[in-house]
Amino acid sequence: MSEQTSDRQGHSGAHSGGRSGWLERAQGMLPARFRRGMAVVPVVRLSGVIGAVTPLRPGMSLAGVAKMLERAFGTRNAKAVALVINSPGGSPVQSRQIYLRIRQLAAEKKLPVLVFVEDVAASGGYMIACAGDEIYCDPSSILGSIGVVGGSFGLEGLIKKIGVERRLYTAGSHKAMLDPFLPENPDDVARLKSIQREIHAIFIALVKQSRGSRLKGPDEELFTGEYWAGETAIGLGLADGIGDLRATLRARYGEKVLTPVIAPASGMLSGLLGRRAPGAGSMAALDGLASLPDDLISAVETRAIWAKFGL
Repeated sequence: MSEQTSDRQGHSGAHSGGRSGWLERAQGMLPARFRRGMAVVPVVRLSGVIGAVTPLRPGMSLAGVAKMLERAFGTRNAKAVALVINSPGGSPVQSRQIYLRIRQLAAEKKLPVLVFVEDVAASGGYMIACAGDEIYCDPSSILGSIGVVGGSFGLEGLIKKIGVERRLYTAGSHKAMLDPFLPENPDDVARLKSIQREIHAIFIALVKQSRGSRLKGPDEELFTGEYWAGETAIGLGLADGIGDLRATLRARYGEKVLTPVIAPASGMLSGLLGRRAPGAGSMAALDGLASLPDDLISAVETRAIWAKFGL
């Protein structure tokens, strides 16, 4: 080999090594989740009553979680998406819409979904949990309540006792169906139960489609609205195992797996975008006072839903 050739190869090697070193240094300056080879599993927390809304405590809805889900599934280098669920249920419509959006994004991005149940994933909360390819829980977690419930009060006796006359004007023979100030009508109750059975059937089909052959119990046990603690839920096929998010993800993706929490938009920019028009503040305050009785009732109902599961 000539001296000139040797010098040229040496120069080329130094150049290559310098370029490689520069790329390594540049990569080291990037946030960890953007570095090549780093396993990333974004985490989305879905908690609270679904669909119930009060001014101070909005419930979970597709509109409220859609952006977080899109950001999670769009995370660079993501190996999976983790959902942390803590919900006693609520609106069947919002529950199913959130479930569908998760499955749509999972299919588009070809990412597995791992669900981790905290205190409870019941009723609509369990419906959302079924969006996971795998469901993990704590031994004391509560899962299930695959059913439909509705309730009201009978106040016709009360208004008679205090001397209030009920005046109700409708067009449509069933427009005042299940009015709490009127005597209960058996035909109205039958119609309500028919609707509940229809919604229940949709719920059952979703669970069967999602869990498939993993379900172990008979329909007469699984779909009565009953709920169970973690170990029993696993035995029935409603969950796949006991496990917390950190340990499970480290065991699967390595000790250095990154788990960025995808939070709702907040801060100054969010505040500017949501700024009210001049004069709206005082009107909003008046509206808040006017709706206070409804807000109190909604808060009591929300508390009752959690209390059903001892929480």
